[in-house]
Amino acid sequence: MLHKSLKAFPDEFLWGASTSAYQVEGAALSHGKGPSVQDVKEPPAGTSGFEVAADQYHRFKEDVALMAEMGFKTYRFSISWARLLPEGTGRVNEEGVQYYDDLIDECLKYDIQPLVTMYHFDLPAALDEQGGWGNRATADAFVEFSHLMFSCYGDRVKYWLTINEQNMMTLAAEHVLGLDFSKLENPNKYVYEMNHNMLLAQAKAMVLCHEMLPGAKIGPAPNIALVYPDSNKPEDILAAQNMNALRNWLYLDMAVYGIYNHVVWSWLEEQDALPTNIEPGDLAIMKAAKPDFIAFNYYSTATAAMPSAEDETESGDQQSGSTVLGFAKGVANPNLPRTQFGWEIDPVGFRNTLREVYSRYHLPIIITENGLGAYDKLEQDESGNDVVHDPYRIDYLRAHIEQMRLAISDGVEMMGYCPWSAVDLISTHEGFVKRYGFIFVNREEFDLLDLRRVRKDSFFWYKKVIASKGTDLA
Repeated sequence: MLHKSLKAFPDEFLWGASTSAYQVEGAALSHGKGPSVQDVKEPPAGTSGFEVAADQYHRFKEDVALMAEMGFKTYRFSISWARLLPEGTGRVNEEGVQYYDDLIDECLKYDIQPLVTMYHFDLPAALDEQGGWGNRATADAFVEFSHLMFSCYGDRVKYWLTINEQNMMTLAAEHVLGLDFSKLENPNKYVYEMNHNMLLAQAKAMVLCHEMLPGAKIGPAPNIALVYPDSNKPEDILAAQNMNALRNWLYLDMAVYGIYNHVVWSWLEEQDALPTNIEPGDLAIMKAAKPDFIAFNYYSTATAAMPSAEDETESGDQQSGSTVLGFAKGVANPNLPRTQFGWEIDPVGFRNTLREVYSRYHLPIIITENGLGAYDKLEQDESGNDVVHDPYRIDYLRAHIEQMRLAISDGVEMMGYCPWSAVDLISTHEGFVKRYGFIFVNREEFDLLDLRRVRKDSFFWYKKVIASKGTDLA
């Protein structure tokens, strides 16, 4: 459907960008912070650890001032669980509490609304040693952490995100959480029991938020990628439905409606992987939890075919490019270009995804990640000034914002857009050389250089986009 006249972005639309604590802050084992799972794991070969990252812990005022210069209406960042509660429960690190107090106040000084992610892949190592998300006690610890955050910051933070990309922690548990499947007798059963504990933690946190902060809004933040069938064969259409259920709808059906997706439940039953840790009252708690909006991260769509008998089950990556999930097989889409790091680019799929999510759940949507990782290069212009030319990032974001505006014209209720990322940070798998930010951070993979901030071309372009409320994308 083409629109003769496009609807405008709402005046109150939250333009901004995103980061996560362990990827941007640095000060990983100082200032009272305890170790997280990200601090104790072995970094992928050839990539640096998170000890310094982009050093935002010491440079947040400079970074927030640059975000204000771009015109941000919101800044999506996460709070490090281990910085507030070094052991995951109990003792509070007051210096950590003060850091986020200062960061929130600095945002508000520029009328930038904090959009706080409560958990972003950085479980305290002390909790991981006790079984991590596989231990039901971790859900209770998350509620304790939530209560602390709501108590400390709820007077100023009006928008909360529960758990970042819970579906990726389930579908790619080996990669994201570092689980060793070779030590598990039934990996699917373990992973989906872990998933149940996260769903329970999320539901309890949403209920608690509404009890403690009646004026605040809270929602889930999965990674959503609409799945296409590889062909018009009925079997491939069935495979796409299967993968959509397992990859996307399981998490949102529970967050919004408090129910387990029936397709996934049937598959778990066939795999002898039904979670046995569901206790009386759990489902009632999940049904009572009502999100105010849906946040999701979008990078690309996925494509599925029905696996053949000789296909073997494999673990997948974030793009689901090689995943065989028992009743669906991820395949490459030859109709889509790819980034320098091999991720498919599908702006029209962004509109498709927005329409499908809104049709299923009828809640306002905010995009909490969307971006292009690339090998950006720092150069000097004729006057010796630092410059970073990233036309590929501008092209990527322009195409996605255009499709988002079309989705609004389709009737989708959008409340904000926060690309990944505000500043360059460490990619979880590809290190610092994979850059996403509007703001260049002058460091290399292992040489920290001077960490100075440089405005990329995309910085000035996004500033113009925000000032025009999304109408000037040239």
